[in-house]
Amino acid sequence: MTADPDTTVSLTAASGTVRPAPETSATNWLYEGQFPGPELRVREGDVLSVELTNDLQAETTVHWHGVPVANPVDGVPNVTQEPIAPGETFTYKFRAEPAGTYFYHSHAGLQLDRGLLGPLIVEERDPHVEYDREYVVVVDDYLPGDPSLPSDGGVVGGGGMRGGGGMGGRGGMMSDVRPPYAGLLINGRLPESPRRFDVTEGERIRFRFVNAASATLFGVRIAGHEMTVTHADGRPVDPVDVESFVFGAGERYDVVVEATNPGTWAVQADALDGNEPPARAVIEYEAAGGGAPQRPAAAGTRLQYGELRSVSSLDGTSGDPDRTFDLTLSPGRGQSYTWTIDGQAYPNADPLQIRSGEHVRIRMTNQSPVVHPMHLHGHFFRVGDAIKDTVLVPGHRGQVTIDFHADNPGRWLFHCHNLYHLDAGMARVVRYVE
Repeated sequence: MTADPDTTVSLTAASGTVRPAPETSATNWLYEGQFPGPELRVREGDVLSVELTNDLQAETTVHWHGVPVANPVDGVPNVTQEPIAPGETFTYKFRAEPAGTYFYHSHAGLQLDRGLLGPLIVEERDPHVEYDREYVVVVDDYLPGDPSLPSDGGVVGGGGMRGGGGMGGRGGMMSDVRPPYAGLLINGRLPESPRRFDVTEGERIRFRFVNAASATLFGVRIAGHEMTVTHADGRPVDPVDVESFVFGAGERYDVVVEATNPGTWAVQADALDGNEPPARAVIEYEAAGGGAPQRPAAAGTRLQYGELRSVSSLDGTSGDPDRTFDLTLSPGRGQSYTWTIDGQAYPNADPLQIRSGEHVRIRMTNQSPVVHPMHLHGHFFRVGDAIKDTVLVPGHRGQVTIDFHADNPGRWLFHCHNLYHLDAGMARVVRYVE
């Protein structure tokens, strides 16, 4: 891109100390020494330039999750760019559009689980919902040690891996393992030291929820309040009133809450595939006077994909597809920890070859009991009546079909956004050919 930037940002990736609670600290890898990294906020259509300096003792990159950037700045090592060596810099420059709630993170190995992540907000020029105040809510899992794959009975973060299936399922053959997380976070804080969101009675509050976790499926509730879902993965949807929603690693939901119930209330995110205490933040009305927050009741009405109806259409995805891929998601058959797409583990996997202008359909069948949040780089896709970039494929032979328009040439990663499934092979390159 040759256009002059409207916003220029410098980011340094370096080792630093995080303190998610007063008596808790760990050494992680951070952007600008912050956990999560600094919020980047730009207007829709502006050109954003980010110079990343790598002060780590390892190669790194940055991926702009959900933003359909040009291929050379998508940040996938050895697919769209050479990894950035220690002591080197790389400049990412792209036009920030469409508007939405996104996030940025390292796409090198398991670095996301070291803390290299932060929110990216592209503000609408003409919002389709009214609100008086907004908060960004980054939900994450907290690993205080060094991440590693559980191959050969290995350990992660200095402790053994934990078993567990998806969507609350547990154990059995082909069940998954999760790192021994020390807790769950909202905006970098453990539940014993929660962030507080101040509100005034009568306000409409927009919460931008980002699941920046590496391996956790969260169920989200707000005590004493109903949520109106207004955006899915940054894209506007017809408003849907719910009491809870579930989102996987990489997914985002914007909700609006009517501040009509004075008091002190918990925002709670429960791990559906783990047993850690729920992540929490606190909504406090200005006249509440403090005190312990009231916790949510039972989950109640939960958002379903079928309720999401995009405000706009996705060009090039109507009618029959020009190309269809039927893919099976499953664990590897060997003794090592491996996850595959059609029996092949990335990087030793055949690319999915497409041509520019095609309407492409991908049908996925999940042969494991574990939920897989599947993410396509460089494109939005249609799932049902929603437009998204990350979608949950349920376990136990669950099936999901996505459609996208091949309008952004290059080599793009399509993968599970559970970091450990990705690093164990659950990915393919989508490659444009002549």
